[in-house]
Amino acid sequence: MSLRYQSGFGNEFATEAIPGTLPVGRNSPQRVAHGLYAEQISGTAFTMPRHANLRSWMYRIRPGSMHQRFEPMAEGAFHNRFNEVPADPNQLRWSPFPLSTTRTDFVDGLFTVAGNGSPAAMAGIGMHVYAANASMTDRFFVNADGEMLIVLQQGRLRFVTEMGVIEAAPLEIVVIPRGIRFRVELLDENARGYVAENFGHAFRIPDLGPIGSNGLANPRDFLAPVAAYEDREGDFELVNKFQGRLWRAKIGHSPCDVVGWHGNYTPYKFDLRHFNTIGSISFDHPDPSIFTVLTSPSAVPGTANMDFVIFPPRILAMQDTFRPPWFHRNIASEFMGLIHGVYDAKADGFAPGGASLHTCMTGHGPDAATFEKASNADLSKPDYIDGTMAFMFETSLVISPTAQALSAANLQTNYAECWQGLKKHFSAPV
Repeated sequence: MSLRYQSGFGNEFATEAIPGTLPVGRNSPQRVAHGLYAEQISGTAFTMPRHANLRSWMYRIRPGSMHQRFEPMAEGAFHNRFNEVPADPNQLRWSPFPLSTTRTDFVDGLFTVAGNGSPAAMAGIGMHVYAANASMTDRFFVNADGEMLIVLQQGRLRFVTEMGVIEAAPLEIVVIPRGIRFRVELLDENARGYVAENFGHAFRIPDLGPIGSNGLANPRDFLAPVAAYEDREGDFELVNKFQGRLWRAKIGHSPCDVVGWHGNYTPYKFDLRHFNTIGSISFDHPDPSIFTVLTSPSAVPGTANMDFVIFPPRILAMQDTFRPPWFHRNIASEFMGLIHGVYDAKADGFAPGGASLHTCMTGHGPDAATFEKASNADLSKPDYIDGTMAFMFETSLVISPTAQALSAANLQTNYAECWQGLKKHFSAPV
């Protein structure tokens, strides 16, 4: 399948799979071309300011209301139960999460690691991993609780959405807005990765401030799909995540039947290799906020419901500086994952497909081996951090791990040992 995309973040797009589908000069004419139905999907309140208003008009074969009743599904590993156990102040780290050994599609392969807030409050995030080895064929998914930021770590995926088709590979991310229906097909034998479920304000690219007009993630590098519809009937299932629970309904047709659409509420993808990394060229290691790809703002100015931050290949040339991330304790909480390579602040134990969690005011930083190496490095030469890609879901709300994550076989119960080898160097002056 040859795919086409539209470029730009937050753009007003207009796309049609059949010429003449989109009405001219109006959104909902008395009769839509080709016998289609007009339907608007709104991702923000109608009265949001124009620059922040998210909505799209879709012209589809059948309206989105056309399905049977939703019935609750049995509770599984994908949920928003963040209060099952007391919040844990310890440093936590997991070895790579296992791949699937039985037939598992994307939805069945979701496993909740941690989170905060709630869909009801429309604030907070869920942090999940996925592992799948089967495509969704006669099954579709919609998340009414939040948008989903999907970080591919292993295996290529095809997202067949209402707005069109997106294909993505590791080192790319895909964002599916709240309420958009889709299915996931595997393009490789196995797939694994991470998911941030954003209950709050929709992701946006951060303002650049004194950086100027260029840098970080550039708008033109975000790609949205063009219209591509399915006119397919059968005995299908629509799975709906609503208020932390999964529901299912029978549907007699593919909901990905939009022949044309226009607006700015759309799925999109971004290649992390296109991120323009900004850093220090004099001294000191900059705050990780300089690596923000996307942000979901909170109600408090300057504070994020969630930031999506990456640690890509880069050059460190700072002088008289401890070049890796320093030891720190933050009011913010951090969930980290590794897509590939080696993270420059850890010598071992943090592997691709694994994760770490450092919640509010939990101390963390380089392990003993990394500290000794960086403290004695030759700073006359730059460090080329290459062949790696780590990321962080950072949030202003305290992160609580789930009971299933704390009892997982791949939880590293000895994680704190990586700091116990730090030596005392203090010597009081005589």
